[in-house]
Amino acid sequence: MSIRVLIADDQELVRAGFSMIIDSRPDLEVVGEAGDGVEAVALAKSLRPDVVLMDVRMPRMDGIEATRQLAALGNPARVVILTTFDLDEPVFAALRAGASGFLLKDTRPDDLAAAIRVVARGEALLAPTVTRRLLDRFAGELPGGAAPPALDPLSDREVEVLTLVARALSNDEIAERLTLSRATVKTHLSAILSKLGLRDRVQAAVLAYECGLVRPGTAPPQG
Repeated sequence: MSIRVLIADDQELVRAGFSMIIDSRPDLEVVGEAGDGVEAVALAKSLRPDVVLMDVRMPRMDGIEATRQLAALGNPARVVILTTFDLDEPVFAALRAGASGFLLKDTRPDDLAAAIRVVARGEALLAPTVTRRLLDRFAGELPGGAAPPALDPLSDREVEVLTLVARALSNDEIAERLTLSRATVKTHLSAILSKLGLRDRVQAAVLAYECGLVRPGTAPPQG
């Protein structure tokens, strides 16, 4: 069965380009295109795509609010934010709103297709370099609000795993660092998401920064 993709971008040429790339893959299918956030939310509700490629800046409703509304509705579509710049402040807000990751608009075709497959599997696009820089850049500038959920429900080992997730290590890297099997790391990560009411490892990383578990600019421990 093909992975169903909705493209939301206010530039027709961008939509057409992404559509050609996606439809050229036998396992991917574009099921709709939206020119603004309002249309994106409506089409996501009616078409039920697996993945939404969501531009940040669109008329009527931007990609951040559209992502927030889809998350609030419990829509199962996984949102990938499209951005021109890898340190775009709204991208961080979109991750907090429920996006599963982000891609630069100049992403290579093969990387775009691979990213869609990753997100459709329920994983998240947490690139070790770009996303860490994004978190480091904006972690100290988050708007005020209610205190983040406490990490008390987590075991000591789960806190260790969460810390390494926030530092953008993959499951394999975490397994090697903590001398665990990859399956055990996945079990710990599932427990973390369940206990904290989070959707994926992107939201887990954001929460770790907000709680002060990881500080901007902190390098992963060695050894």
